[in-house]
Amino acid sequence: MTDTTIHTEKLTKHYGDVPALVDLDLDIAAGEIFGFLGPNGAGKTTTIRTLMDEIRPTAGTASILGMDTHERSVEIRRHIGYVPGDLSMYPNLTGRDTLTYFANLRGGVDWSHVEELRDRLGADLDKKVGDLSSGNRQKVGLIQAFMNKPEVLIMDEPSTGLDPLVQREFQKMMREVAAEGTTIFLSSHTLSEVQRVAHRVGIIRHGRLMTTEAVADLRSKAIRTVSIHFTEPVNASAFDGIPGVREATSLNEHVTLSFDGQMETLLKVVTERFHVLDITTQEADLEEIFLTYYQDEEVNA
Repeated sequence: MTDTTIHTEKLTKHYGDVPALVDLDLDIAAGEIFGFLGPNGAGKTTTIRTLMDEIRPTAGTASILGMDTHERSVEIRRHIGYVPGDLSMYPNLTGRDTLTYFANLRGGVDWSHVEELRDRLGADLDKKVGDLSSGNRQKVGLIQAFMNKPEVLIMDEPSTGLDPLVQREFQKMMREVAAEGTTIFLSSHTLSEVQRVAHRVGIIRHGRLMTTEAVADLRSKAIRTVSIHFTEPVNASAFDGIPGVREATSLNEHVTLSFDGQMETLLKVVTERFHVLDITTQEADLEEIFLTYYQDEEVNA
């Protein structure tokens, strides 16, 4: 993952006096799955719509595959798959008619690949789109994004309405195409999904990119829960002053810690002072990290 596929430089979008996106700098590599996280109104959809040249930036530039997203937007569309957050399709067309329409726009696709995608997602392509549930409409949207084997996938909340089994298959599809070199820009509220598939995440708040980090690095910095079982009762106050211990509670021989330090340090201190029977740790998942990060930002705002 060395070649930059998606690049933005000071990308900014104002709606009147309201800044929706401010000085966004991003570099996303070929074959990378990049998770874009933030609450409603944070600027995720504005970023995607600007990348897709659906709206024009107030300032800054963006490129996909080395092409300016405005000057060469038509050419870029030949190389990407796109799932908008407000996915809409002609209600009187069947799923198959809808895919045929998009295939013709792209100059044709391999229909055996389309049938494979249909089978994997369990999509019904014979019903009119207007008669499908939101989840089944989303399946059609995903097929049209993947069917031309794009070099770049840009998806805004693509798991909307999908049941857990289909979500799992969709995640597998993302990992497969990324392994083949496809770049994926994934905006999602399904944080467990991002955690499973993304290499890096960017967290956006009030239109500003707050951090960009590898998922593994974020998790290593997160507060984890440590449960320790001793041979005798231990008071929680014994853990006061140990680096990384945020909070400690005790119940007889059990102590539970909120901990964000080095486990090596904690283990050394604990085993020197007490007789330990068992230690278990539970790492924070991405949702907990995300919420903690936003709580901290609100406090500091």
